[in-house]
Amino acid sequence: MLRFTANLLISLGGITLLACGGQDVLPAAPHHTSDGHFKNLGNTSKKRSFFSFIWMRMNTDWVDVTEAHQVPKEPLDPDQLTSQQAQQLTWLGHSCFLVQTDGMNVLTDPVFSDRASPVSFAGPKRYTPTPINVAQLPPIHAVIISHNHYDHLDVDTISAIESKMDPLWFVPLKNGPLLVDAGVDASRVIELDWWQSHQTPLGFHSRSATFIATPAQHWSARGLFDRNEMLWSSWAVYLGDFRFYFGGDTGYQSKIFKEIGKRVGPFDLGIIPIGAYAPREFMAPSHVQPEESVLIHLDIRSRRSIGAHWGTFPLTAEPVMEPKTRLKKALEHHSLHKQSFIAPVLGKRYSLDGEKTWGLQAP
Repeated sequence: MLRFTANLLISLGGITLLACGGQDVLPAAPHHTSDGHFKNLGNTSKKRSFFSFIWMRMNTDWVDVTEAHQVPKEPLDPDQLTSQQAQQLTWLGHSCFLVQTDGMNVLTDPVFSDRASPVSFAGPKRYTPTPINVAQLPPIHAVIISHNHYDHLDVDTISAIESKMDPLWFVPLKNGPLLVDAGVDASRVIELDWWQSHQTPLGFHSRSATFIATPAQHWSARGLFDRNEMLWSSWAVYLGDFRFYFGGDTGYQSKIFKEIGKRVGPFDLGIIPIGAYAPREFMAPSHVQPEESVLIHLDIRSRRSIGAHWGTFPLTAEPVMEPKTRLKKALEHHSLHKQSFIAPVLGKRYSLDGEKTWGLQAP
């Protein structure tokens, strides 16, 4: 048991050991604290310690990664991502999506490493491979990062992207130093507080793009002693006339998402988490289950949505394919069309053309 516990502390540290930053905060904002940290809005459950997570993990049957072959996937030809006329979305694993429209290429929460961990030899190991590697990405004009947990902010991936291209990097408050330490040029790191926005020309024809940091119900840390020193967020992004929402990682509060829908919606596309939700008594405050994901879809007024944060890393206890099954049932419960919110196929390209369905045929 002692050996098991020691190994568990090492392997699980990657998810729960979650850093400090250095930008002044706005103390009058309701999600800012007097000590320069951040907090969630409204009522959330009490803070759980790292050791309470370890205790839960030791007493919970975890996801069976031998079921990983069930995650739907198809080969991805990198040449299909290089067209300047591409109007498409591609799931690259977990919360990483490539959004391409009107010559603008935006990447969300890129993690191409084998482990979501501060070390390469331990921590949650990817059980579905990425369909392409960083070198095969098309030119990326902007990257948005939701928060500093290792399954969303991976410094090795950031360094690799930065070494090959020069995108703008959008992060919540106080996350900038992590990127600069990873080799990103500080002039291209844009930190935003909730409801702050940044407008910039983007893409090969310099169309206008707007990035808005929006609230989420989550937390941050990259170590044992830096909890909530960096902000977390979801994002609203306007690429020309196309609007999409990226949920990052979040628990559910209807007030948060209805306000997002009212203030910066509606959206042509919602990228909404559907996985990493079990056991509920532990995960509910910071991770939505599929039934709540559908509520977010409705609250933010998304025309169609796609499920993120599943089928990639063994982070929680639910079976590998359960998020997809429960999403389908939740849509039926709300009498929503099955194509209004889908669980994606890894590596598949989905059309963002408003006149087309989700399917996209290869050229």
